[in-house]
Amino acid sequence: MSLVGQIAELQNYASYKELAWEGSFEDYLELVRKQPGVTRNAYQRLYDMVLSHGVEEYIDNKKKLVRYKFFRDDAHGGKDAVFGLDVPLMRLMNVLKSAAQGYGADRRIILLHGPVGSAKSTIVRSLKRGVEDYSRTHEGALYTYSWHLPGALAELAGGTEIFPCPMHDEPLRLIPREWRAETIKKLGLGTGDQKVTIEGDVNPACRMIFKELMRHYSGDFAKVMSHVRVRRQVLSEQDRIGIGTFQPKDEKNQDSTELTGDINYRKIATFGVDSDPRAFNFDGEFNVANRGIIEFVEILKLDVAFLYDLLGATQERKIKPKKFAQTDIDEVIIGHTNEAEYKRLLSNEFMEALRDRTIKVDIPYITRVQEEVRIYARDFTSERVGKHIAPHTLYVAALWAVLTRLDEPKKHNLSLLQKAKLYDGKTLPGFTQDNIKELRKESMREGLDGISPRYIQDKISNALVTDKGDGHINPFMVMNELESGLKHHSLISADDIRKRYGEMLQVVKQEYEDIVKNEVQRAISADEEMIQKLCANYIDNIKAYTQKEKVKNPYTGQDEEPDERLMRSIEDKIDIPDSRKDDFRREIMNYIGALAIEGRTFDYKTNERLHKALESKLFEDQKDSIKLTSLVSNVVDRETQAKIDVVKQRLIKNFGYDEVSATDVLNYVASIFARGDVKS
Repeated sequence: MSLVGQIAELQNYASYKELAWEGSFEDYLELVRKQPGVTRNAYQRLYDMVLSHGVEEYIDNKKKLVRYKFFRDDAHGGKDAVFGLDVPLMRLMNVLKSAAQGYGADRRIILLHGPVGSAKSTIVRSLKRGVEDYSRTHEGALYTYSWHLPGALAELAGGTEIFPCPMHDEPLRLIPREWRAETIKKLGLGTGDQKVTIEGDVNPACRMIFKELMRHYSGDFAKVMSHVRVRRQVLSEQDRIGIGTFQPKDEKNQDSTELTGDINYRKIATFGVDSDPRAFNFDGEFNVANRGIIEFVEILKLDVAFLYDLLGATQERKIKPKKFAQTDIDEVIIGHTNEAEYKRLLSNEFMEALRDRTIKVDIPYITRVQEEVRIYARDFTSERVGKHIAPHTLYVAALWAVLTRLDEPKKHNLSLLQKAKLYDGKTLPGFTQDNIKELRKESMREGLDGISPRYIQDKISNALVTDKGDGHINPFMVMNELESGLKHHSLISADDIRKRYGEMLQVVKQEYEDIVKNEVQRAISADEEMIQKLCANYIDNIKAYTQKEKVKNPYTGQDEEPDERLMRSIEDKIDIPDSRKDDFRREIMNYIGALAIEGRTFDYKTNERLHKALESKLFEDQKDSIKLTSLVSNVVDRETQAKIDVVKQRLIKNFGYDEVSATDVLNYVASIFARGDVKS
């Protein structure tokens, strides 16, 4: 087989045939009977497209939330996935739902508002690509038409026998307005929830051809419709079909014809006058986006000359091409802007009409650390960058970014770091879900200020290309880049903000120090057998204590009082005060008893607090024998080195380090131990 033939084998002919469907107006009416959804308007189609990917419901802070799977971008490998914005996306979907049901939002501009780098453009790009893909599915099919004008009738279209509808109109618009209600009723178009409504008139060019054919056939509608060929329409931004994008340019070069089309002066010689619609190019962004979606990039930077076209397209769903009557459009109008431009809109009294026709949806920065980490984890993986990314590297960057976006808590007993942890789903003593809800309510602007994800991505990139890395990057390399970049950050104009961000970075460094100390402690005390023995010893003692019995000494065989020193040394590790030791011990025994009733065996790993206490106790008992502090000296004996190698392998196996980063962490923690900075 030829090389071209091998490529041709990849084509799905069945799919191509379905997308290239063509039929008569009669065929289309029959299709509408069977599948009324093909006549949906642009808002209905967009809303259904998002829902077609499915939803997930979950509870957060006692509130039921919905996660729309479409925004995970699974269809494109998660390239444009949107993380951590479930609530803003729910608000956006509520607007689309209202518009789809015709409750008024369909006559408004949807304005995504938020700081730079908050995923506004990504959301719109996903929606545009989503409707493109949806138009290729059976459920998302839509149709338009062409005029077939053989022989002398071709003169109606300037000599061409096939004249495609220039604005890809819905074919049912060819039915005169006064006949539509009776047509729907008589033909039984649309039943139950799937109602068929015919809104708007055809574009001026098709209207003229329709009128000329009606005159030619003395008003015989059936003969006129015999010249109509309906075809499947696939939306495509590349081909400028159903997807439009308008980006403001230099004010001197802006022209409203970019939105509504312009006269084709070459065709004036054919049709005689410039007011003939067949001598007009319906190629403005509003014309192109008909049946789909139009995006206005930085919409509030539009020149005032465009404002009138935008207001008419929004409220009346009509545009006014030069020298023609108002023309109906069916498209979703969505724009995005940043904080500075929106403030300017609020202060401009000439923009009241635009503000009145706008539904603002705030798209803030993420305020949950684990969701912020997902942004960077998508772009920076060890496989993709070819370097080992040490554990917590992306976490410390994400934590700092989130801290810059949060307001200082008003509760005196709560730090900004603790607030970030509460938002991230962590539990803190004395704080409930109601407290978290209160924290969010008292900080209405949270997420609209702070550091952009783009800044973080740039600094991670800097760390990756620096010569210091030697095949890997670690948290300190990234934090150093973040700190040094603050001096030249173009979006930080005030020294007090720069200083505040620097202080937050010190908080993150301290948090990272605590994390790695804990990991090294766990690696040292990760001897399962030793923990099991310590746990069994502890359980024997608290059982005897709660039942007022004695414990048999395994070495002497004598019955002795429960070992209070052992029990307290473990309980102290998780801050159980002496006054609460009895309650804690009874709680453990009750838990063991409940498991026994269910026929299950107690495992210390199922009790997180006890697990942590046992690990801390074992670490305390073993750290002196390992002599980790000897790492910072020049001489390490063979026995100590063997023990250190075991700890290093545990860090690699259990925590994701490689040889270099595990050595770095051990050296770092050893230096902390050497200066006596060990957490008790």
